[in-house]
Amino acid sequence: MSNSISHSNSIDPKGILIGSSVILLWSISLAFLLSFPLSWYSPITYLGILIQTHLYTGLFITSHDAMHGLVSRNKKLNHAIGWLTAILFSYNFYWRLFPKHHEHHKYVATDKDPDYHHSDNFFLWYFSFIKQYVSIWQIILMAVTFNVLKLFLPTENLIVFWMLPAVLATFQLFYFGTYRPHMGESENIHHSKTQSKNHVWAFLSCYFFGYHYEHHDSPGTPWWRLWRLKD
Repeated sequence: MSNSISHSNSIDPKGILIGSSVILLWSISLAFLLSFPLSWYSPITYLGILIQTHLYTGLFITSHDAMHGLVSRNKKLNHAIGWLTAILFSYNFYWRLFPKHHEHHKYVATDKDPDYHHSDNFFLWYFSFIKQYVSIWQIILMAVTFNVLKLFLPTENLIVFWMLPAVLATFQLFYFGTYRPHMGESENIHHSKTQSKNHVWAFLSCYFFGYHYEHHDSPGTPWWRLWRLKD
């Protein structure tokens, strides 16, 4: 399979619908949870954290697909959706992520790979990963937004349902999308491992990106079709 970005005439038009659905579900869920009477005795609180974490991960995966040109045949719309989903995920900057992600594909598991760390230590690798992508401007924008929103919304809800799931989603993305696929030695051409076939778990864990060898082997396949590549 080709390791190049897909040509626009091969992009499935359902990409816009799926990307828009992720944005809509994240927005509806967040709006409900921010007005929810938070109680640590209610299972809805914990379920809400899990759902919102998963939807945050979905925002990033949508932005990731846009980096591969897979959301829309229209390049401007494709990048606009990628930019929006990145911004909604704690003010990540799409055009900062874009070149780094393509460097990852080009130099996977080498010193030139911005996602890679020579150590298999989870925490050292995670902090190296975060330093590559978190900027001071993100922190400032998050702080300003938090202080504005808390004038209108419960502070505890903002922390539990807006901020905490975003942090947890970075662990989800890192663990299933970077750490497990690229830790240790992989002798295949993509230097990538892949999780065992289980489509339900593959979706719940990281939108099928545990099928990571398959992603590197076919970067022109959107997340919602990766399961089809699994033997």
